[in-house]
Amino acid sequence: MDSVITYRRLLHRIPELDSDLPETVAFVQSKLETLRCHILNPIRGSVCAFFDAGKEETVAFRADMDALPETEETDLPFASEHPGNMHACGHDGHTAMALALAEYVSENLEKLPRNVLFLFQPAEETTGGAGLLCETGILERRRVRRVFGLHLWPGLPAGTVWAKPGPQMARASEMTVCITGKSVHISKAAEGRDALLAAVELVQRAMAMEREALPPEEPRVLRFGKLTSGDARNVVSGHSELLGCLRSFSDASFTLLRKGMEEVCDRVERSTGCDVKLHLNEGYPPVWNHEELFETVRSGLGAGALSLLPQPALAAEDFSFYQQCVPGVFFFLGVGDTAQLHANTFNFDDELILPKGVEFLKKLLYLA
Repeated sequence: MDSVITYRRLLHRIPELDSDLPETVAFVQSKLETLRCHILNPIRGSVCAFFDAGKEETVAFRADMDALPETEETDLPFASEHPGNMHACGHDGHTAMALALAEYVSENLEKLPRNVLFLFQPAEETTGGAGLLCETGILERRRVRRVFGLHLWPGLPAGTVWAKPGPQMARASEMTVCITGKSVHISKAAEGRDALLAAVELVQRAMAMEREALPPEEPRVLRFGKLTSGDARNVVSGHSELLGCLRSFSDASFTLLRKGMEEVCDRVERSTGCDVKLHLNEGYPPVWNHEELFETVRSGLGAGALSLLPQPALAAEDFSFYQQCVPGVFFFLGVGDTAQLHANTFNFDDELILPKGVEFLKKLLYLA
């Protein structure tokens, strides 16, 4: 298990962003080249390793390799050597566990009930590298019949593994609202069309719509995090931009909230005279754990190996793209009471947690 700690700390030093991962890809590939696998690079910034056990079916394991544009403030001896970049979401740990598991697979290939495919992907934090990998057809060509992923998760007991059948993480979409009014000097405000007031009205209407559209017990998020408007204190704003997020656990709820936002924009446009344009990207689908495969996992692992997550998380994950293609289960590996993911102080006890994660992943190899 020493290797998984070493790998994590070496990877933590070289965080890279999006699909531009030359050092990370070179590191991962150098470790895989010593193993009994066929290495592929289906998309930019990816490394896939196929271990052929001579079986009809294949199990896949995902590891995300990209980091975040954060300036690290952990004071770790193996802190980021790339200024402005940091592994603040645990992807260094995910990649290290997958490499350690690949070493185990290489040593025990003849004993395994399935072939194994490792998907080391880019761009989980940005454009969805999982979706791009799926589009290459690699899952179909390698006869993948199930896929697993594991994510480090603050707030859960250190070293424990959690999941739930059905919805585990949200569908996520980014919202942008552009409001165009008419800018005039504030002394002649009645002659203008105030884009700032229109933005305030829009936020208030959107919050009311979100509360009324769905039952209060149904988890969802519709919130704005940034408003940019105007040019000067004494000039009526001629333009506003609102940036926000829409998250839900079903396509039906997502569609309902999106329609509600369109109606809100129309009302604001009529009431203020401003031009209001709404853009929502498709985002990532919800992480939806395949119910039958989940029960296979839980019964096969035995009592105590997997804890039942009481509530889904409103965070999003592009692992969901794999689940659109084949049955899959996504797990949370608890890291205890740490800083939250994406914080520039995020860290975890790798010596305690990563070996337990690898041992859990090994068990998934042998499930019926």
